[in-house]
Amino acid sequence: MSFTSIPILDLAQSRDPSTKPEFLAQLRHALMEVGFLYLKNVGIPSDLWDQVITEGRGFFDIPREEKLKIEMKNAPSFLGYSQLSAEITAGAIDHREQIDLSTEHPVPGPDAPLWDNLLAPNQWPSEEVLPNFRRVYTEYMARMGRISMQFTSLIAEAIELPPDAFDRYFDDDGERQQHKLKIVKYPDAAELGIVGGDTRGQGVGPHKDSMLTSYLLQASRHKGLQVQNMRGEWIDCPPIDGTLVVAIGQGLEALTQGVCCSTTHRVLSPEAGAGARFSIPFFQGVRGSSTFEELETIGVGQVPEAVKEQRRRVLEKNGGRRLDDVEFTFRSGGVAKTLGEATLRNRVKSHPDVGERWYPDILRSIREQQAQEKEEKESREANDVGNDVGC
Repeated sequence: MSFTSIPILDLAQSRDPSTKPEFLAQLRHALMEVGFLYLKNVGIPSDLWDQVITEGRGFFDIPREEKLKIEMKNAPSFLGYSQLSAEITAGAIDHREQIDLSTEHPVPGPDAPLWDNLLAPNQWPSEEVLPNFRRVYTEYMARMGRISMQFTSLIAEAIELPPDAFDRYFDDDGERQQHKLKIVKYPDAAELGIVGGDTRGQGVGPHKDSMLTSYLLQASRHKGLQVQNMRGEWIDCPPIDGTLVVAIGQGLEALTQGVCCSTTHRVLSPEAGAGARFSIPFFQGVRGSSTFEELETIGVGQVPEAVKEQRRRVLEKNGGRRLDDVEFTFRSGGVAKTLGEATLRNRVKSHPDVGERWYPDILRSIREQQAQEKEEKESREANDVGNDVGC
């Protein structure tokens, strides 16, 4: 039977030898059957968590001209501020306003591959308007980077791999690995001008996260995040105090030969009158020079056959196949040969305004590919109609 709720795991259990086996068993269930989980007792001090939420929400209250000074399209790194409705997911506009940050790197040299432009300093809001913002988020990202590395090690153990199975996909054993973070505001339907009953807009369209794992801090009391189970039903993932929501990424599914499932999810805009929803997702990064060939031929070694069989039984219980409503990024045979190239193309696709300014050739290639795919889809649909008429 497909899941109808999101499991809650206690990370403190993983630190106690007497409770760690039970934690790993619960984690394996979440990895194979859900692809999402709540995680509590993660090791972030409560005062830091409160500051992260306060500073994050406060960013959207600073003057518009201050936000535009650090607009994303000012730099080729895709770091910085995005105005409302500037991003696209699943071919539709996302109704959200946000700032993208990352663990910082120096500007890449002239001989670096193009995707190294993603490794860069942040565009920080001025300390004159947000004096504590940079300090708080620098500390939070550093802590979350360490937590994500520890959790990935636990994922390896949960599927009977060595704890360091994923280490080859991190830069310098994770010490220099770039991780990313967004601070997001989803205006309610009334602010968006959406009227009529309980109509709600697209906060962010159906998608799967890239890379390995992501960790969402839900920074307001609103529902909106939904996860799609194997029957195609949308399951609410409401805020729970003291937790992060962990999503399994496509890279982890690819590396584990499909044992860990990456699950489609979306965000609905808050209902009219509910006020804005705020969220702060942290995305664990991987080494951009990793190739798709490496993922497919080396990966993390062989996942034990008994673990693979357990995942096969999960699929059989749910009709013999997984539901894949959205594009899977981590496949060979495409234009991109490395994770860095694939990530850059995805960023251009999501932020065409940045693409137009910094990567016009890539944007042109993406639009040509989209036009071809649309034409092929329309041709298939026309053939299907013709076949129906003949029956």
